[in-house]
Parts: sequence; structure tokens; C-alpha cells
Amino acid sequence: MIAITRRGFSIAALAGAGMLAVPAVLRAQAKPRLVVIGGGPAGATVAKYVAKDSNGAIDVTLVEPLQKFLTCFHSNLYVGGFKPWDALAQDYKLAAYGVKKVDQAASAIDRDKKQVRLADGSVLPYDRLVVAPGIDLDFASVPGWSAEAAEIMPHAWKVGPQTQLLKKQLDGLEDGATIVMIAPPNPYRCPPGPYERVSCMAHILKTKGHSKSRIVIIDPKDRFSKMALFQEGWQNHYPGMVEWMDPKMHGGLKNVDPKAMTVTTDLETIKADLVNVIPKQMAGRIARDAGLANASGFCPIDPASMKSAQDPSVFVLGDAAIAGAMPKSAFAANSQAKVVAMAVRGELTGSRTFPARYANTCWSILAPDDTVKVGGRYEAKDGAIAEVEGFVSKTGETADLRRQTSEENMGWYSGIVADIFG
Repeated sequence: MIAITRRGFSIAALAGAGMLAVPAVLRAQAKPRLVVIGGGPAGATVAKYVAKDSNGAIDVTLVEPLQKFLTCFHSNLYVGGFKPWDALAQDYKLAAYGVKKVDQAASAIDRDKKQVRLADGSVLPYDRLVVAPGIDLDFASVPGWSAEAAEIMPHAWKVGPQTQLLKKQLDGLEDGATIVMIAPPNPYRCPPGPYERVSCMAHILKTKGHSKSRIVIIDPKDRFSKMALFQEGWQNHYPGMVEWMDPKMHGGLKNVDPKAMTVTTDLETIKADLVNVIPKQMAGRIARDAGLANASGFCPIDPASMKSAQDPSVFVLGDAAIAGAMPKSAFAANSQAKVVAMAVRGELTGSRTFPARYANTCWSILAPDDTVKVGGRYEAKDGAIAEVEGFVSKTGETADLRRQTSEENMGWYSGIVADIFG
């Protein structure tokens, strides 16, 4: 495995983008227009690379209401005390590449007219549209829970005030407290994320000297990403503190009661001091309202380009897309974005394109200087994005190797935020 540093990530990013010179002579007409909805790892990367690598030949507009982007990736490190809040905030520096940023939300997509309607009622015409709205949460998927209940039992699965609320609740616990995490069903954003969060919570409890506190995970799945690695880490660093319950053990989630702070399963009712509910997820509303999603709530795509299966002028990527074997992660979104940028340039300027190649790596902190990872390379195959090579950390690795993986994780974060936001 090759360690990824900030410089190494940037070099790999340039190679993966398929950087090609745009033909010098274009049709004598107005610039073709690309509109990108969503300024996260997927959308911001597309906007940057299309504007930069087309040498100004494409008019690129990024629609994103946030002036600073808070990264969901590494937000667990804030919860666990490994990173300050301000370290998650990233400025958009895309104007230097020719990207026009509209600081408001997109309210609707008119695919027939090829227009995006903005929150203020104005419209943006497009020749190609990139839809990267991330996820929405299905509040009704957990009985007894709601958007209002999330102010008591936070999800913190969209970074912001919810993340800060979870951190405040965690830091305020006394020894002997019971934390319940309700894990999400597949598919969802960041497959190892809930279990990394448990590790970060356990780290806080251990740091505070808790010997009687416990964390109970109510999981609708019988397996999860990096399962053996997390369970080994919990045993090594937080023995007796973490209890994972699969459906065979708890028999199914029946109800949560925010006022009583209880979680009821078919097995028992647990009185909790903190409840972290991570519910079922789906593509962002604007993608669903535009008819880009199927019955799963996520958006089917052409695996060779991330083009929507519903509309040849629209690309859907990142957490909102059905990306086959690729997980929903920042690394994956950034990788998909470079394939999309190449495809958009090819279609709008006639520049050369190459077969899509995708990559992903997900790191997870178990404890200070103990980080594990999983990842792979992917290609379009038999109508889906398929894994062609994979890797995962092994149980029983040396402390030196885990320390190196921890450093690699931090280097990757520095590199990818520079690559995405400029």
C-alpha cells in the first residue's frame, strides 16, 4: 500500500483527472454552460476541474448557499476531541479558476427547459447539469423520532449545529452513563462512520476516566464495514465499554422516546443518557423532485460517466448516486467528480476522453495513533461500477504501521480539501 501525503494526493488527483488540452478552435458561439448544484466534495471538484481544464471555454456556475463548507469527513474527529471545530471549515477559492459561485440554494430543476430555479426565483440555463446534493435523512424511518426529536436525540450526520450538540452532550456525561447509537441501514453515507464515531465517543469517556459508562449499538445490519478491526480496537482500547447488537440479538427497533430518553427493542427497553440516531438516508430532495431517483431514493447512473440514467444532460454523483461497489465517501465523490469533469469537457468542447477509473480510501480512527483503512479501485463493468482491486487493514498490525496510517489520514485530509476547494 502507498502512503498518501498532501503532495502525493494532489499529484494523484491531477493524473486521475485526465487532464487534456481543450481544442484551440471552438464553435463560433457563446460558451457552453455548466451548472453544478452542491458545493461539497463532488460538486466543488467538478466545478473546479471543468473551469480550470477547459481554459475558460466553458461557463461554470456553482450553486451553493454556504460561504464556508464544513466537512462531514473528519467531523467524528471533532466529536472525539482529535480536531477543533474550526478545522472542519473550508473556504471556497474557486473564483481563481473561473468558477462563478451563486450563494443561494437551488429550489427546482426544469429538465425540459434545461433550467435551474434558484431560491430567489431567478433561473440559470444550462447545457449540462451536475447534481451533487448529498443526502437527506428519513426521519420517519425510526419510530418515535422526528426532526424535532433530533434536538434531543441528535443525528449529527449532517455537520453543523447537530454535530456540536452531540459533542456537548457527550462531554457532559458522568461516569456510569449509557450511550445508545442507532446505526443506519444500507446504503448510507460513510459506511465505517458510525463505528468510528463509537470509537471517538469511547475515547472521550476513557479520557475522562469513566469505568462504568457503556455504549450500546442497535444495528439493523448483521455486519458492517471494517467489523473485525473495530471490534478488535474496542477490545484493545475500551474493554467492556462497547456492546454491538445485531438484529438477531435485539430483535428489531420498536421505538425511541425522546422525553423519557429510552430506546425500545424487541429484547428490552434501554434507559439512556445520550442517544445518537443515524436514520435511513436518501438522495437530496432536489434530485428526487427532479425525477432523478428511483424507488430506492437514490439516483441510478451510467457507470462509465456518472451520467443520470434518466437524462443525458444531467450527471449525478457523490452520496446521491447509486455507484455500485463504491461507498459513499468524500474520497469516492472526489474521484467520481474527475470522471464527470472529463466527460463534461468532452461533450461540450470536443476534448479527448478516456475510460472511467475510480478510486476510494476510507480511514477510521480507533484511538490516538491507531487508525485503520479500507479502499480500492473501480471500473465500469457489466452495467455497474465494480471493484477491480481492494485492500483493508489487518487485525494485529504493529503499532508503527497504525501510527503511519494515522499520519496518512491527516495528510489525506489536508490534500483533499486543497484539491476540492482550491
